Amino acid sequence: MTIVTDPHDGKGIGIKCPVVSGDIVLMSHDHFDHNCVRVVGGDKEVVTSSGEQTVKGVPIKGVHSYHDEDKGAKRGENIMFKFELDGIKICHLGDLGEQLDQRQVDGLGEIDILFIPVGGTFTVDAGGAWDVINALNPKVIVPMHFRVGGLSLSIAPVDGFLAKASPDRIHKVGNEIEFAKDDLPEKQDIWVFSL
Repeated sequence: MTIVTDPHDGKGIGIKCPVVSGDIVLMSHDHFDHNCVRVVGGDKEVVTSSGEQTVKGVPIKGVHSYHDEDKGAKRGENIMFKFELDGIKICHLGDLGEQLDQRQVDGLGEIDILFIPVGGTFTVDAGGAWDVINALNPKVIVPMHFRVGGLSLSIAPVDGFLAKASPDRIHKVGNEIEFAKDDLPEKQDIWVFSL
């Protein structure tokens, strides 16, 4: 089962187009750098709404949030998606731009792996990301939506986010990692992926 989150076409943001096929595509919001479903091959089903559903046997929960701190007045709405594969609870926050309230925290529930934006400007920044992490308390943190070489978006690199973490908890994992639920850490880890 392959789940793709917020696909982009690459050229619209200055980086290479991803080559990917998927069974399910989760789209947190309909902005050009998150909604390029056409680049995803395969017999895919696209999910764009909040609420609970099961798609191709995968339980998925979408929790409503905003893309900015002004209840969507600047950038609109955002859906945070939580899904479960092989007993592992994975949450992708999309372009979260606000701090979570207790209803959202309770709605997301227990999280093993959290994909969180950290680059600021269009989403929470490094400090705001850590506030969200402290509210959700995942086992593994995967920073995303930060500046990489060639990217045309004016967002911060991952360094400011990582500077607020204990160096022994940071692991650079390349561009893929294979693991099972039993491999998840007891203490909170940060997995930093490369393109």
